[in-house]
Amino acid sequence: MSPNLPPDHPGHPGPGSRPGLPPVAPAVTAELVEALSPRLRKRLDAGVAKLAARPVVVEGDLVRIAVDDDTDLELHAPGGTVTSADAIRCGCLLAPDCLHRAAAASAAPVAQDAPRDEKAPEPDPVAEAGAETPTPGQLAAARAVFDAGAAVLEAGVDGAGAVLQAELLRAAHTARLAGLPRAAAAAVSVVTGVRAARSADPAHRLPELVDALRTVLGVAHRLPYATGTELAGLRGAVRQPYTPDGSLRLYGLFSEPVLTATGYAGAVTWTADAQGRLYTVSDVAPGGPGRATGAADRTVRIGDTALTHRELSRAGLAVSGATVSPTGRLGAGAGVRAVRASGADWRGEPLDALWAVPVAEQVTRALGDEGHDLLFLDVTLAGTVREATGDCLLADCDGLTLRLAAAHEDPALPYRDNLRLLAAAPGSRLRIVARLAAGPLPRASLLAAGHPAQPDARVDLGLDRLRRADLPAPTPPPAVAPVPDEAPLHLLRRRVQQAVSGGRRVLAFPGGETGDAARLRRVGLATAADLLEDLHATAADRARDAFGRLLPADTPRFARSWLAAAHYTAEVERGLCAAAWGARATASAQGSRPGARSGAG
Repeated sequence: MSPNLPPDHPGHPGPGSRPGLPPVAPAVTAELVEALSPRLRKRLDAGVAKLAARPVVVEGDLVRIAVDDDTDLELHAPGGTVTSADAIRCGCLLAPDCLHRAAAASAAPVAQDAPRDEKAPEPDPVAEAGAETPTPGQLAAARAVFDAGAAVLEAGVDGAGAVLQAELLRAAHTARLAGLPRAAAAAVSVVTGVRAARSADPAHRLPELVDALRTVLGVAHRLPYATGTELAGLRGAVRQPYTPDGSLRLYGLFSEPVLTATGYAGAVTWTADAQGRLYTVSDVAPGGPGRATGAADRTVRIGDTALTHRELSRAGLAVSGATVSPTGRLGAGAGVRAVRASGADWRGEPLDALWAVPVAEQVTRALGDEGHDLLFLDVTLAGTVREATGDCLLADCDGLTLRLAAAHEDPALPYRDNLRLLAAAPGSRLRIVARLAAGPLPRASLLAAGHPAQPDARVDLGLDRLRRADLPAPTPPPAVAPVPDEAPLHLLRRRVQQAVSGGRRVLAFPGGETGDAARLRRVGLATAADLLEDLHATAADRARDAFGRLLPADTPRFARSWLAAAHYTAEVERGLCAAAWGARATASAQGSRPGARSGAG
């Protein structure tokens, strides 16, 4: 018996979730909330908050919450997940129609399909039946997802309580049954992000919640008009198809921890073949920071090899009968064989070729919808610069001033601490691996680096901890170019973010939108100015009836206006990012962006 789930237990919570509770399927939460009376629905958020203060006991697959001194609430989670409403049982006199069951489901993390290794895709009869056009069921599901997402946007984080969350979860379940896994997964991500924001979870990032809401509204809005390849992309796939790739000789590059907002954790090890193609081996499952830090010392799940992720990042792998997903993830089917092989130094063949690719060419690839978003750079550390989210490393990269940020802010991961130590070694010349971060300035998240004092060694900055003794003596840093003036796109971006945080009402008040729109037009961003004015206009547009009473707001219209502004902002930021790096921008599919991957490959 234990008062809390261990960090690597499948039921370990994600951001914004009640510690100790197992993940609950979206349909279960939606069913329990829908069954509540109107009076109990009004009390649901208070019930969730009250339940958060109650003690939790775990006995195998059974989780027990002491509602009071005489009443227990039980969650039965065989396999680590609650999959039916009957699996949540309460001993109070009002059960099964009580508030406690719905509150427990609303407080628990949302269950979502974890990444899986499959040798071949499973047929989707719903998608196959409507290969060229959406089916009636998919159209209805898309409308439900859009309406539920629009309601969350209308209310904002502050107003999107457990009832609105449950409605979006119901829409997510409907979308999954209709063969729309992309919309379903995006909807679950929005709920998880809203919960993290409402609970002031340190892992909450408003831009990530904005991206998730933009994706769910964008996919649901566009799907009725899509056909062919675009429709297939909007539908998504439940499982990634794995195709045979014969024999592979791979060389370890680095490992990174995975800790997602949807409650999954683990590690991913990146490898490359002699031609520079990248492949990943992942171990990602429900869990929290403890699983993210511990997974690197687990044996990789491929073939008969006994290598851990940490060892593979510096060794090599010979694979026969390999299966590979479109994103480069190696499958672990029964026919795959793998044995340990020698590794390679970053400065030796064949890995050195990754750093020989021009930076602008790497950024162009990373901004595209296909392939990975990693950058292989040679930099010289030049100091730090303070930003709203913390200090960033400044580095010179062939005359380009680059900002290097921590890849994850969770204090259990050593990214931030390692960044602080590297800041104490200005002038150091490092070979690094980073993930592109879209923005008007050259910026990337630092993942791995050559050892500052040992050129032949490397450091996985999310797993290994540098010590001050590892740092070389400081040398004069290179002069960095002054930061150019930014296009004032933030005038539109902040309104897009404010809407998500505070809801439609925060944009309905008279403010400085006229001055902001004029400033945008003066610098040539006329479309941004039009979108900003339309966003404020739709937020403030409330008709009245014959008696002068306000009629309900046009929630779908406001959502479409917000979606246009959010999509425009994301696309312009891609263009500004490409220009900052001297790269070429490429058109993106709806909802895609650089740097949004969790790192799961």
